[in-house]
Amino acid sequence: MKIRPNDTVFIRTGKDKGQSGTVTKILKKQNKVVVEGVNKTKKNVKGRDGQPGEQIEFFAPIHISNVALIDPKTNKPTRIQYKREGKEKLRISVRSGEIITGKAKITKKKSETKNIKA
Repeated sequence: MKIRPNDTVFIRTGKDKGQSGTVTKILKKQNKVVVEGVNKTKKNVKGRDGQPGEQIEFFAPIHISNVALIDPKTNKPTRIQYKREGKEKLRISVRSGEIITGKAKITKKKSETKNIKA
């Protein structure tokens, strides 16, 4: 995923369109992110063991396609591209060409091994 925790993102669609916030959690399998201050919902929790029920407010996840990373130089939404420098994989803003903080992990492909019978 091109977006990571603590990135500042812009909400492109939905009820919170035009707002921005920081990513607190990423749900990789669902392709969703939780953004602080955006998509606030309420949940009713039933009381247990003599305790009264309550209403909990939390920030629900948003699909990754509905957010865009904010460029650190221009403070506008941008796309991300990757560039390799040696063994590092850097995230670069398409809008300004600035390097975005945080380095990506480089995953090595498993080399194919041939079974040699003696």
